[in-house]
Amino acid sequence: MKNKRFFMLHGGVTLCVMALLSMFSIMTVNAQQREFTLEDLNFGGTNYKNMVPANRYLAWWGDRLVRLDSDRCSEVDKKNCSEKTLFTIDDIRQWAGDDAGSLNLLGASFPYSDKPLVLVGNGSVRMLVDFKAGKVVWQQKRDGETHSDWSAESRAVAFVKADNLYVTDAEGNTRRITTDGSHDIVYGQSVHRDEFGIYKGTFWSPDGTKLAFYRMDQSMVTDYPLVNIDTRIATEIPTKYPMAGETSHKVTVGIYDLATGSTVYLNAGDPTDRYFTNVAWGPDGKTVYMIELNRDQTDMQLVSYDAVTGEKQAVLYKEHDDKYVHPVNPIVFLPWDDDKFILQSEKDGYNHLYLFNAKGEQLKQITSGEWVVLDLVGFNTEKKTAIIVSTESSPIQNNIYSVNIESGKRMLLDNGRGFHANTRAAGGSHAPMLSASGRYVYDRYTEPDVPRNIDIVNTENGKSVNYFTADDPWKGFNVPEYSCGTIKAADGTTDLYYRMVKPVNFDPAKKYPTVVYVYGGPGIRNVEASWHYASRSWETYMAQKGYLLFILDNRGSCDRGRDFEQATFRHLGVEEMKDQMKGVEYLKSLSYVDTTRMGVHGWSFGGFMTTSLMTTYPDVFKVGVAGGPVIDWKWYEVMYGERYMDTPQANPEGYAETSLINKAGNLKGKLQIIIGTDDPTVLPQQALSFIKKCNEVGTQPDFYVYPGEGHNMMGHQSVHLHERITQYFEDYLK
Repeated sequence: MKNKRFFMLHGGVTLCVMALLSMFSIMTVNAQQREFTLEDLNFGGTNYKNMVPANRYLAWWGDRLVRLDSDRCSEVDKKNCSEKTLFTIDDIRQWAGDDAGSLNLLGASFPYSDKPLVLVGNGSVRMLVDFKAGKVVWQQKRDGETHSDWSAESRAVAFVKADNLYVTDAEGNTRRITTDGSHDIVYGQSVHRDEFGIYKGTFWSPDGTKLAFYRMDQSMVTDYPLVNIDTRIATEIPTKYPMAGETSHKVTVGIYDLATGSTVYLNAGDPTDRYFTNVAWGPDGKTVYMIELNRDQTDMQLVSYDAVTGEKQAVLYKEHDDKYVHPVNPIVFLPWDDDKFILQSEKDGYNHLYLFNAKGEQLKQITSGEWVVLDLVGFNTEKKTAIIVSTESSPIQNNIYSVNIESGKRMLLDNGRGFHANTRAAGGSHAPMLSASGRYVYDRYTEPDVPRNIDIVNTENGKSVNYFTADDPWKGFNVPEYSCGTIKAADGTTDLYYRMVKPVNFDPAKKYPTVVYVYGGPGIRNVEASWHYASRSWETYMAQKGYLLFILDNRGSCDRGRDFEQATFRHLGVEEMKDQMKGVEYLKSLSYVDTTRMGVHGWSFGGFMTTSLMTTYPDVFKVGVAGGPVIDWKWYEVMYGERYMDTPQANPEGYAETSLINKAGNLKGKLQIIIGTDDPTVLPQQALSFIKKCNEVGTQPDFYVYPGEGHNMMGHQSVHLHERITQYFEDYLK
């Protein structure tokens, strides 16, 4: 017994030592793995630029591919990807002299396929440099320009200065086109609060001799009094904000003729309670096309106008939907046939391409299927094909296809996985990735386990060459597990995609506090087959702290077709919450989810959803952080609000049902609301009204503000914000 006892003691000590050695070994391995900070992960962080995948910036010079660096431009061999310097910043400075100033070649462009000319500029000048001859061949002074729009064809620039619209021609002659620009009268800028795909307010004709431009009269719209606290005595900084059901602005479209100096306005009739969108020019520059909607956004029509007289020529196309239509793309003419154009429409339930002739007769539907055309990138003129980005391969993917206009036959141009065409221009177009002839694209893409790749693809045969592969910038860090799956929506039939981020060093035998990150509104797809399934860096930070993160794209979010989005019509938040609760049901089925410690967080529409979930299901969510939340849709803006909710006058039941003012008394858990005091998108009135109601009914949310900030916290303020969000969950959920 003594020997046995000795053995047991000795064996126990041995096992203890082995266990300690094993733990030491694990700790040593983990010690070798670095921990993230918010300075690493947040876009405002001091080390953030070192934590994103490396990139290459590219531009097309005709069909020749050019790499852009701050100090040089180099041509890329499309076969072997070798690079040859075309010119350096020192060359430009030598050729341009004092005018070179603070040039940076990352913004260089090559506007002429057949000429060795590069367009460069700074705050005081734009210039064309012949990099073969080594000289500046043209330049144009810049004096206080905003919203500038340069035409390569005429070398004229349209711009806004002191609220008015100006044009400077190629010879440097500047003309003031308007005289009554002001806070009330807006020229040459985006109108209708950036809805309907509108992102700018000037549109040059194909030859650059005529300019279409927006004029927005918002004098009848009430000023909302935002406040600047940085003056000795706080001063108002009013913003025009047309709320749902209230008086909206009036938009007209003018045409300025560079040759005659005259301006005419399109005779579209009374602009009251109408939206003018998707302005486009005909190939000959004689006709302007515009999509017009009624205020209910149930009817749209494509109308052509004479660019010289401004008179209406014809209504070419009409479309109606009992809920809403949502045109966001102008028509595009075929480059090899001036008599035919492509119109995009959701009329069969999914956004697809339709071919029309100039008379407005539909010739064919080019694409079809239960998937969405995300973008018409451009054309391969010789092969008479269109290059598109679509969700045909998967609802969470973006893939590039070539589409034969005549037959509709499609050819996949990428590897069929992941999230492709990650190159965008102003307005979201993928056009910069396509060469001048359309024969080549450079495809910047990611996959869940691929940080960033760039391939050069021949659109005629689909053959590609890998140009660049980025290293994983997170190598050596403790990285959580990212996964993706589907559950059924509350309707029992629709598949919904989710992303899950498990805690670092995940142990399925443990139970983890869980945070549902939510957006849920139109126009956003949170779950994508990109790096880490498009996980936000804050999720990684939280996973490192021992939380499980869950993100679900509910019905009402984008890129799943018309009916998927319209399921929420007239009662925003209701169906979305039902779907999110299906996600909660799934989480509750997992043994490692601590259902007594569930939180929720979101911003903007996600702030609305967070507050909705906290007050509709008060026994489910223990903690919530709602950023910039909509509280009642009657305080949101006209175009977006009325599209999805109708007016408060027409849909009082829907507005009452979705108002969170009516649910303030339901709050049980810890809810922190965060806003910027100068938010022009979701007005401070929203959150303040909720806080006021909570005071009345005796519930106790927390409230934090960022003075002087808008809808999103910019720069290093964003690091502070995410520290605050994290700490709230650490204090009350962990």
